[in-house]
Formats: sequence, structure tokens, C-alpha cells
Amino acid sequence: MTAPTAAAPSPMQKVLRTVVRHGLRPLLRPEVPLGVRRRATAMLGVVRRLPPGTQVSRTVLGGRPAERVGTTTDTGAGVVLYLHGGGYTVGGAATHRALAAYLAETTGRTVYLLDYRLAPEHPYPAALDDTVAAYQDLLAAGHTDIVVVGDSAGGGLAVSAAVRLRDAGAPKPRALLLVSPWADLTLTDPWLTGRIDDMLPLDWLRQCAAAYAADPDDPLVSPVFADLRELPPVTIHVGAEEILRADAERLAEALRGAGVPVDLTVFDGMWHVWHLHAGLFPAATRAVAQLGAGVAR
Repeated sequence: MTAPTAAAPSPMQKVLRTVVRHGLRPLLRPEVPLGVRRRATAMLGVVRRLPPGTQVSRTVLGGRPAERVGTTTDTGAGVVLYLHGGGYTVGGAATHRALAAYLAETTGRTVYLLDYRLAPEHPYPAALDDTVAAYQDLLAAGHTDIVVVGDSAGGGLAVSAAVRLRDAGAPKPRALLLVSPWADLTLTDPWLTGRIDDMLPLDWLRQCAAAYAADPDDPLVSPVFADLRELPPVTIHVGAEEILRADAERLAEALRGAGVPVDLTVFDGMWHVWHLHAGLFPAATRAVAQLGAGVAR
């Protein structure tokens, strides 16, 4: 479904879109050194506003560093495992802390932000191995009600992890909540041709795909090609004009074809993973609340 036409953007929304387009996007060119890109994206993560009463602590899941993010609304009913985006090469807890905090507030659940290993130092299947290990650690700690959330590369990773967990006979997540999932690393969809995205240059996506996996057709690398039967209900958000819209729509179609309940919302006027700016402008905060409602599906 397509969301109703968005209200006129707030001044802060306009400012943040400009920052994304002219501040972040140039950093995601292939020629920018990886170390510079990682430091700069982490610094952009400090532009945030957390909900009152947010509590953040460090922990370890699956042998990897993670953050535990909770708010005063925590009901103890279940937890969230959050998988950040960043093309499998950048990103982490610092870039996604605000999104995690608003998701914790709206779901009443503690959110665990996993710092899975990044490519090119740790190519596939390192990120997938870390995700599955983190999920199994949560199970071992007594958390039987787990929602897995991911954006961009983390969205594709969430689906791949659910497939591997299913194949291993592990308890499935309650739901998968995905924002602009990167589900096809072959980057061959016609939608990409000539597409100018506010955030993601196509050449950078190609660089990230090559760094992450030698075989982008592998169904656990590009889960749009996977056997998706018996996965939990899925909620997907994507911007109407962004470069990964086709991935989101094709993944939704593949999931429905496999008999999985899917709620896809295409938002007019929004850029890639605008949810990162929750707390800074109303449309982003509302989007996180709407995403979190998928827990109850």
C-alpha cells in the first residue's frame, strides 16, 4: 500500500534532507576511503534526540558488542534484535541509537543493537553468523518472544537470518520489521537505471555488494531469491522514490508468494531510512511508531 500524501515538510525535515543529500551522500562515493566513511557516518549519528528516560548500556551477544536500549515504557513482554544498515561496510550502534530508542518506546520492549562484523574485513557469512548467534544468545537467556528489525542491509540480513533459523529448527521470531530492505545484491533491477537517490549512490552499492559477497545470487546474500516459506509476519517500510523501493516491493511479492503475511507501506516524500531521524521531525517519529505496530501482527 502507499501511504497518504505526506503533510508539508517541517523546517527540520527540510534541513535533514539537505544534510543527507549534500552531507552524507558524498561520503558514500566509492573513492572515499573506508576509514573516513566509517568515522564520518558515526559522527552523523550524534545528531539525535532520544526519548526521555532512555537507558543505554553495553552488552555482548553472539560474541559481538551490542547495546541494550530501553525506555520507561518497557513492559518486559519481549525483546527486539536490531540489525543496522550501512551496506554491510559501515554503521553501528552509534548511527542507530535514536531509532532503537523510539522503537523501544513504541513497542514497550528492550532493543538490542548488534554490532555485527563488517565487510570487507569480514565478508559473508560473518554478519549472518553473528546475527544467528546473537538471536540464539537471546533465546538462551530466556527471551522466547523476539522481534527482529533491520534497515537497508540489516533488512536483508534479518530475512536471511530468519531463513537460516527456520532451516535449523530454531524458534522463529514473532515478526520481522524491515525498513528499505536491501534484498537483491545483484543490483540488476530495471528500477535502478538512472535512479538518483537522496542518500545512496548506485556505484557505492555495487562496491558494498562486492565487498560483502563473491556470489550475490546466493539466496542468503540476496534473500529475494530464498525459500521464504514459514517465515513470521513481515512489515516493510520504504520511500516512494528511493533506490531500494524495487527491492522492498519484490521482497514483499516473494513473501506473499510463499504464504507469509506482509504489510508493505510506500511513503511519499521520504528518503532512505528516514526513521533514523525519529525525534527530530514528526514524520520520522510517526514512521517508527507505525513500524513498531507490526509487533502485534
